[in-house]
Parts: sequence; C-alpha cells; structure tokens
Amino acid sequence: MRDKLNSLVARYNALQTEIAKPEIIADHRRYKDVMREYNELEPIVASYNNLLKLEQEIRNTEDLIHETKETELKHLAQEELKDLFKKHEDLERNLKVMLVPKDPLDLKNIIMEIRAGTGGDEAALFAADLFRMYSRYAESKKRQIEILSANHTGIGGFKEVIFSITGKNVYADLRYESGVHRVQRVPVTESGGRIHTSAVTVAVLPEVEETEIEIKNEELRVDVFRAGGPGGQSVNTTDSAVRITHIPTGLVVSCQDEKSQHKNKAKALRVLRARLYELEERRKHEERAKDRRSQIGSGDRSERIRTYNFPQNRVTDHRINLTLYKLDLVLLGNMDEIIEALKIHNREMLLKSKA
Repeated sequence: MRDKLNSLVARYNALQTEIAKPEIIADHRRYKDVMREYNELEPIVASYNNLLKLEQEIRNTEDLIHETKETELKHLAQEELKDLFKKHEDLERNLKVMLVPKDPLDLKNIIMEIRAGTGGDEAALFAADLFRMYSRYAESKKRQIEILSANHTGIGGFKEVIFSITGKNVYADLRYESGVHRVQRVPVTESGGRIHTSAVTVAVLPEVEETEIEIKNEELRVDVFRAGGPGGQSVNTTDSAVRITHIPTGLVVSCQDEKSQHKNKAKALRVLRARLYELEERRKHEERAKDRRSQIGSGDRSERIRTYNFPQNRVTDHRINLTLYKLDLVLLGNMDEIIEALKIHNREMLLKSKA
C-alpha cells in the first residue's frame, strides 16, 4: 500500500506543477482533465500526510515512554499511545477504502423509475412520497431534476414516474436505491386505524450518451397517439404522445408529458438508452453483479431493500441492518446518513474481496 501511496503523492506533485503552466491553462480541455485528476488525488494525499504525521507522533511518544523516569508522565504517555494507535488503525483503514478503484459509472447522471406495486392507491401515494424525497435530496445537493414520464392517479399519487437527476456523482450516491421499498402506515382511507403494508419498486439507471450505445432506426417501432390526463382528462388534442418499442429486446417506453411529439420522442429515447445500457452492463459484467449481490444486494427491482414504518417513525435498510428513528426527516430529503452507510459498507466489502 505504501508504494501505491508514494506513487500517488508523486503524481499529485507533478499535477500541481502542471496546473501552473501557461500552456495547460490556455488549453481548457486539458486543464479540466488535469484539475479533475488533481481533485481526485487531493483527499488521498491529505489523508496519507496525516498518517505520516501520526506515525511520527507515535514514535515521539514511544521515545518519551522509554526515556522518562516519572511514573505519572509515563502513564499519561502510555494512555496517549493507545489513542494514537486507534487513530492510526482508523486512518489506515480509511486510506485502504479510498484506494479501491472507483466505478466509472459513478460519475454519470441517472434516470430513476418509481412504480407503485402491491397496495393499490396507497402504493401510488407512497410512490409520490418517494419522488418528493429524492427530489428534495437532489435539490439539497444542487442537482437538476426533470420529469420524463408520469402516470398520475386521481388522488395525488403515481402509478409510475420516470425522471432524470443531473449533477456531480449522482449515480455514485443513488445507485443503491434500486429495489423494493416497503411502507407500513395507516392509509387516509382506513377508518379502522389498521396498518397496511404496500410496496413500491425503484430502478436507478445510469444515463448514457448517444455515442455510448447505438440504436438503429430499423430496430425501433414508433407509435404516436393522443395523450390522456388523469381521470380521463385530455392533455391535448393532437397525437403528441409517443410509444417506442425496441424490437430486438421488446423494451417499450412511452412518453406523453410534453405537448410536442418531438420532445416526447427525445425523452423516450433517453429512457430507452438507459434501459438498454443496463441490459448490456448486466450481460457483460455478470461477475461484477455477483460481487454486488454478495455486498449490498443486486439492485434487482424484486429485492426488498428498505422499510418505512410511519407509526414508529422508523426507516430500516435491510441490506446493512441500519435502523433510524427519523423517517420524517428522511422523507424531507435528509438521506445522507443512509447513503453514506451504504457507500462505506460497499467499499469495505470490495476491500475484503480484494484482500
């Protein structure tokens, strides 16, 4: 590990010199690439420097213990040494985690799909709750949200909502949200006060550029139809809604939120590209998918990952046995504690698998 860290420090120092060169500053693209690599290395180098300082402090304390004749001072130094060793262990473990190679997908924007499952209207209402939760979380991180497709119910819920979130490291933060989200609460329509259990499925797909996956026109069947709103209301009076079928895979994507047929088609193609990319990734990287299943779950939409219990104000992530009694805050978008716990657990499991 030390050889790897020393080489990263050397690279960091070289980048620091490169950033100051006029020809690099003048080349916007090159400068951006250099700064990105520099910023990625900076926290690792800072942690390594802290580790080296801590090791010097440990050596100084050990020297003091060996040299001093004063019993009380020796005792204090021995207690301090225990704390220093604990800090050293924690810092070394964190550095190992930081050295785990990052998945290039982590940098991507995402397309998120939320669908009501078992539970009828109550599941649709909870789908809307989850949409608001992810929207608030995204807004707190200064990320942009765009609804690509929505199938509303008449009482404020969603049978299905598909939306994109764009910003820095979006997929890295939200990739572990795929799966079944279970809700336990008393529905508004329940007069007897009985707790009902409903379920919503969430899928998180990395968004891909047109150049990353090729879709041939002859592979698509595009149907247009008149859009309809909730409760049978007409969204507009033209055939602007679009349904795209990818013939080789049978994947179907519909979009009717825009009044323009062209915009609906563009949105539907974004969703289709993301779904096709996901299929291709699963086919090409089955071993990686197996690794994930052994860590925090496969991301399969049929896997129950989390329970939201309203009477107890409790949220439990079943993959890492994390329970928080602040469901109200989580639904307001305060998801950092859950997301960070999932990311740390995954890094530690990756580290174990490479040991």
